[in-house]
Amino acid sequence: MADDLDRDGAENQIKGLGNEAKGKARNALGGLTGDTSEQIKGKAEELKGKAQRKIGEAESDLDD
Repeated sequence: MADDLDRDGAENQIKGLGNEAKGKARNALGGLTGDTSEQIKGKAEELKGKAQRKIGEAESDLDD
C-alpha cells in the first residue's frame, strides 16, 4: 500500500509539472498573439498542474 502511494505521488508530481509547463507555454502564446482566452486557459492549466504537483508531494510525504 505504501508503495502505491509513493508511486501515485511521483506520478502526480510529474503530471503536475507537465501541466504547469503546458499552461505557462499556453499563457505565453496567448500573450504573444493577444488572445486573452488562451492566456486564461493557460493560467488555469498552470494552476491545475501546481495543485496536482502539491497533491503528489503530499502523497509522497504520507509514505515517509
